[in-house]
Amino acid sequence: MLDRLSSSQEDLESEELQEDAQASGCTRISECTDRQIVKVTGTLRTVTLRPRAGVPALEAELFDGTAPLDVVWLGRRSIVGIEPGRKLIASGRIAMSHGRRVLFNPKYELRPLGKE
Repeated sequence: MLDRLSSSQEDLESEELQEDAQASGCTRISECTDRQIVKVTGTLRTVTLRPRAGVPALEAELFDGTAPLDVVWLGRRSIVGIEPGRKLIASGRIAMSHGRRVLFNPKYELRPLGKE
């Protein structure tokens, strides 16, 4: 109990996200390796529109409490429900780009808003 009172809000959220990943049978992002097919879950921290090679690309940073993962939808300017603070489950093949884990055009499932 004392640990929870002295922990920062970010630490508590990270711990909650890690428990959620374990409960849903997902791989922790920190354990994902290049070219591995994974199923991950977390919260979207940021969502931006950033063109890649002249093609629109919606990029989001997914965080599960262990590490960030860049999720990129090529050819999309926006996707309904993809917004900062939203929880989702994504699956696909991990790629490494500039030292960061990236998931291109993943299959995804939006998690319900609010308390589950």
